[in-house]
Amino acid sequence: MDQNYAEIIKLGTSALSDAMDRLGIPGQALGIKPIDRSFTLCGPAFTVHNIPVDQKGGSVGDYIDDVPEGNIVVIDNAGRLDCTVWGDILTTMGSIRKVGGTVINGVCRDSARALEVNYPIFSRGTYMRTGKDRVMANAYNTKVSLGEVTVVPGDIIAGDGDGIVVIPQERLDEVVAAAREIEDAEDAIRGSIQKGMSLLEARTQFNYHGLQARR
Repeated sequence: MDQNYAEIIKLGTSALSDAMDRLGIPGQALGIKPIDRSFTLCGPAFTVHNIPVDQKGGSVGDYIDDVPEGNIVVIDNAGRLDCTVWGDILTTMGSIRKVGGTVINGVCRDSARALEVNYPIFSRGTYMRTGKDRVMANAYNTKVSLGEVTVVPGDIIAGDGDGIVVIPQERLDEVVAAAREIEDAEDAIRGSIQKGMSLLEARTQFNYHGLQARR
């Protein structure tokens, strides 16, 4: 992971989410979780849009050869839970090519391989049934959806044990700055209560209730 992105994900999705609330950016993807809570990812989105398969069939994975190192594959399969769009061969290739991870508006399979090679996958669940002859990729690096959240190619995807946030690329600096301010304040609150200060006093002193307020 690029050093800059590694520093961003250290802030955690909670602080990033609070910063986005303060800035009025809707980017929290509901219901998409890591298949292992230890997984983290952060990097620019390489997007894939899927549709139900037509009579001619189509590919669901050949694009992996074109994903730049460190990018996050974001697959929009319309939230379908009845067939997968990512399995062990894609995980293996993604790991070899040093892809930053995969986020799916849908499900994946062969999760043991991801754990084996420490390749981060975030999805709506796992299910073994193949997407072959059921869905196909019909567009790449186009606007896609993670449920209520829109992803534009190049948006910054950050994920940890609490889920996924999508940060517009052009607003990354202000989101990170706000997240650092929020995290610093919460660190100060934690330190103060550990030294005996009451929670009410600590929250008041460090303006806890204003940290996520719109500005």
